[in-house]
Amino acid sequence: MTIKEKAEYVVEELEKLYPETPVPLDHKDSYTLLIAVLLSAQCTDERVNKITPSLFKQADNPFDMVKLDVEDIREIIKPCGLSPRKSKAIYGLSEILIDKYNGEVPQSFEALEELPGVGHKTASVVMAQAFGVPAFPVDTHIHRLMYRWGLTNGKNVAQTEKDAKRLFPKELWNKLHLQIIFYGREYSPARSPKLDKDYITRTIGRKSEIAKLK
Repeated sequence: MTIKEKAEYVVEELEKLYPETPVPLDHKDSYTLLIAVLLSAQCTDERVNKITPSLFKQADNPFDMVKLDVEDIREIIKPCGLSPRKSKAIYGLSEILIDKYNGEVPQSFEALEELPGVGHKTASVVMAQAFGVPAFPVDTHIHRLMYRWGLTNGKNVAQTEKDAKRLFPKELWNKLHLQIIFYGREYSPARSPKLDKDYITRTIGRKSEIAKLK
């Protein structure tokens, strides 16, 4: 089974499993999505979704956010972990959005990645899910599964992203990265992988072995 055949099989099977791909993080606009994605670093989406209603009730835009103290933000988001760093980033990026972008979230990778606490993955999620710009954010699920499926060498997430963009059609990126995340969570978690249910990995492995024999 060639890499191209593996990629095509993955797309076909994931489309059957997840024809709809709602964004896992609750949000109402690009700003609340940006904050939610920032909070999701080393924190589950489920926990973020439990915390953001309290935060957004007080401040769901940068103008209201800077009216809070950093300590106020930190206290609300504490269950997410890394709250000292995240609270400073949320306050700092809100100030920058007001000063440089009239309170709007910029629609470019470069501008987003200049904001405090915003790395390439966070910027990619916002560009893809808020603005519809093709991107392929790579989280731990995608990095792990791309390696298990023989679609990347697994050296680092940057290489995995390059390989994903090379293998999959650009028009599929925004949906496919969510489909892979959903599959990873349901069938192939990092801890206690459900090998009996992870049929994509089993099938790709079996077909690859058969191909070697031909």
